[in-house]
Amino acid sequence: MSADDVRAPLESLLSAALRAVEGERLTRAALSRSGDRLEIAGRPVPARARLVVAAIGKAAAAMATGFEQVAGARIDRGLVVTKDGHAQATWAAGSLPATRWTVRESGHPVPDARSEAAARELLSLAASTHPEDTLVVLLSGGASALLGCPLPGLALQDLIGATRVLLASGAAIDEVNTVRKHLADVAGGRLARAAGAGRIEVLIVSDVPGDRLDVIGSGPCVPDSTRYADALEILARRGLRGRFPARAFAALEAGAAGRRPESPKPGEPAFERVRTSVLASNATALSAAREEAIRHGWLPLLLPATLRGEAREVGRRLAALALALRPAVPVVLLGGGETTVTVRGAGRGGRNQELALAAACVLDGTERIALLAAGTDGSDGPTDAAGAFVDGGTWARARARGLDADQALAENDAYPFFAGEGGLIRTGPTGTNVMDLVAVWIASAPEVSNHPVPKPSESV
Repeated sequence: MSADDVRAPLESLLSAALRAVEGERLTRAALSRSGDRLEIAGRPVPARARLVVAAIGKAAAAMATGFEQVAGARIDRGLVVTKDGHAQATWAAGSLPATRWTVRESGHPVPDARSEAAARELLSLAASTHPEDTLVVLLSGGASALLGCPLPGLALQDLIGATRVLLASGAAIDEVNTVRKHLADVAGGRLARAAGAGRIEVLIVSDVPGDRLDVIGSGPCVPDSTRYADALEILARRGLRGRFPARAFAALEAGAAGRRPESPKPGEPAFERVRTSVLASNATALSAAREEAIRHGWLPLLLPATLRGEAREVGRRLAALALALRPAVPVVLLGGGETTVTVRGAGRGGRNQELALAAACVLDGTERIALLAAGTDGSDGPTDAAGAFVDGGTWARARARGLDADQALAENDAYPFFAGEGGLIRTGPTGTNVMDLVAVWIASAPEVSNHPVPKPSESV
């Protein structure tokens, strides 16, 4: 098999990974019901407890569907907040009962007026619950922007400007959310504090390295261990003071000086009511991709560390590693994580497309390596693509179409490049979000192809 033939098998690895972390299936499997007896992640819910459900994030519609399929009439009312197009994609063949659910779509990755309205609606829903109620929170990645409600004294434009500056700087997700938790009114445990319910059940599809509960969706139902001073330190380290919205920066300074209340901290009574279960993560997706690779007769090697850092640099390092390997059998390197892009140009793309484009530069001319990089949510940056596929012929195909790969990389303009070259991976909204998946296929080297076949390993 050559790199020309490997695109479809590599896409099958992505498909297998997505099936393993699909929000509807995961949520349905986390519930158990017999008559009026309902268990959430093995925890019984009192028979007379009203269930109020909030599904938030890119997997919200899928998770709400799975919850509805099991809990049914036990649900008193519910709110779904998700990214544009994700609800419609999930319910193309049907819809949730209108009498029980309200559906809102809002801005991502930058919040908008709909984000603020959805956040206020969610806080109102939580506040309307009573001690005998159970509030269920179905949480997935993207919730931070989808619930962009500024804290008192700030305006939505402050939060929008802060988010844009952080994203353009290449800040990691934990850094971005540390700052947002001190500017936004649902984040950092404030949803749990607002709830009147005597019990809060949180089911999570994780999209952050290490599955940190305080980072996923900016931790709306867990205490926040960070402080205003930490947010200021991040801005100083990344040199963002001059570009950050003045009113937002002043609020952070006021908080650090003790003139604004801190986010809820560990030990606050509100969190004694919260029970949390992580249903799936990037590791779940990688495991499924590994099994699919074995089915194709490839040796899967899991990269030992989470992919993070500048997307173009990660792409170049992965390509260089692949070129250095001379395996006896076809190998696929599997990695997961979330890289970042420091925006230098005015182009259009996403971190997976940029990673792939940078890798294509290194792989130009080789006939034995191919790479696929994709976001598991189906959207890579502000585009309709999940990511991209490249091999040693990518640059040659681009040149034949009059495309300049170097210029595209310089301008952060990977999307038009791959749209013209043919490398875009499009899945549509997937009903999940567990960061990104990268698969690098390496053909066996002729001079070592008669060596004994090693057994699949768990790490590279």
